[in-house]
Amino acid sequence: MSLRTKQMALRIIKLVDALPKTIVGNVIGKQIIPSGTSVGAQFREAKRARSKAEFLSKVQSAMQELEKTSYWLELLVESKIVESRRLDCLIYPS
Repeated sequence: MSLRTKQMALRIIKLVDALPKTIVGNVIGKQIIPSGTSVGAQFREAKRARSKAEFLSKVQSAMQELEKTSYWLELLVESKIVESRRLDCLIYPS
């Protein structure tokens, strides 16, 4: 899982770097960077949890960040800022 989440974070970083330098591009970029890159860190923290409750809390936080990231990716596609085919690997990972 940690390799996949790190790859996702790197793709998010490249995506944000390629977004148009507009107000909308900047705002969405500032939203998607923290949500898209924190997922891997939270899963990594979950692996080091001291209890089942802590593990579940970390995994739930990671899932919330994934939901936020999905939302921002959907907005990028639906607003036609980014073509959907460019985000397929992030929206529908194999």
